[in-house]
Amino acid sequence: MVGDKKELVLSQLDKLEEPKSLVALRAEIASRLPRVDLPEILLEISASTGFTDSFTHVTERTARAHDLATSLCAVLLAEACNTGPEPLIRQDVPALRRERLAWVSQNYLRDDTLVKANASLVAAQSRITLAKAWGGGEVASADGIRFVVPVRTVHAGPNPKYFGFGRGVTWYNLLSDQCTGLNAITVPGTLRDSLILLAVVLEQQTEVQPTRIMTDTGAYSDVVFGLFRLLGYRFCPRLADIGGTRFWRIDPKADYGDLNAIARNRVSLTRIEANWDDLLRLAGSLKLGRVPATGIMRTLQVGDNLTQLALALADYGRIDKTIHCLKYINDEQRRRATLVQLNRGESRHSLARSIFHGKRGELRKRYREGQEDQLGALGLVVNMIVLWNTIYIEAALNQLRLEGYSVRDEDVARLSPFIHDHHINLLGRYTFAVPEEVIRGELRPLRNPNSGDA
Repeated sequence: MVGDKKELVLSQLDKLEEPKSLVALRAEIASRLPRVDLPEILLEISASTGFTDSFTHVTERTARAHDLATSLCAVLLAEACNTGPEPLIRQDVPALRRERLAWVSQNYLRDDTLVKANASLVAAQSRITLAKAWGGGEVASADGIRFVVPVRTVHAGPNPKYFGFGRGVTWYNLLSDQCTGLNAITVPGTLRDSLILLAVVLEQQTEVQPTRIMTDTGAYSDVVFGLFRLLGYRFCPRLADIGGTRFWRIDPKADYGDLNAIARNRVSLTRIEANWDDLLRLAGSLKLGRVPATGIMRTLQVGDNLTQLALALADYGRIDKTIHCLKYINDEQRRRATLVQLNRGESRHSLARSIFHGKRGELRKRYREGQEDQLGALGLVVNMIVLWNTIYIEAALNQLRLEGYSVRDEDVARLSPFIHDHHINLLGRYTFAVPEEVIRGELRPLRNPNSGDA
């Protein structure tokens, strides 16, 4: 009871203590992971996946320069680290000369090649057994990371909370439960339109097709719930404050016991039925890309008033929202699973911040296309680190098992491929040289935890 009203109160989840076996397993793995510079990771992943083949010349699609993979990796690194090409230029190395890197950046780095390259990395990750222990690809979460934009541009927006007196952008990401970034959209300022979430889901072009979409607590509407359900997705936002949530019923005479007091609102099935054909046509148009998700409100709203189609969609969404809220309240495991996935997104953002270290971590592109290409390169490099870590963590686990170490499946499921502090050098050395065995397609030798190098 809150005053004379009945309200639901959802208590916070108790923190789960990490078992000693998990802490010990992380330490054993960390002591075995090879120490490596970031450029080497890009070259190694290029050799094992061939993702650089996705980058084609803007006009001569079949043109391939000598040692193009090295030049592409250097350009991607310059963008992702926000340093520009200067630290990577080597006039004695043809693939790293200034004019070569400028030519590659102008002719090979663009949205369609970045998307295609990312799809190949996501596919490589999904084939790894360890990644399948983290998730089957059915779940994804969306969240934003914000960057200050100190240059004058219309493609940035204000928000004193995040950008102070300046302006900035939000890089809104879709992350799979296998820890790979599937898609991202750059939004001026901070996210206001919840339909950006629908766009980032519908427009992703990888072989991983999640059906449950998780987000942090934020502005979500009945219309968004309806759109997701209509398109075959389950929208699963985290609910931090359940007290003010409105619950909806279909049958006005149904007895829900203690929930009767908070489920007084009624869904109009008549309105849904009358607009059902138009709702299906809308879903088909979104699926086929004939109507952009971010422009859908032009179809659903006239001035400040919702159309009958929008009202029917909201009614449809209220059914799914009520079911989601009830399941979320009733199932602690569901709440924990949502928290785990959202925490993965935070870990990915932390890694992205560490990579994007140049120019004080500020994004200084004036044009939207430049912003999107640079952040696309950042997302690609983050996915390469995740893939590299996954490969070597799995190799370390296999080695531990051969040594007779007891590896528990529940501990493996809680490992993270976003680790980087102690074995990956993110700045200062840009050699672009890899060992011969790596060039042949072999893995680097794991470190010996008993040697002085550990």
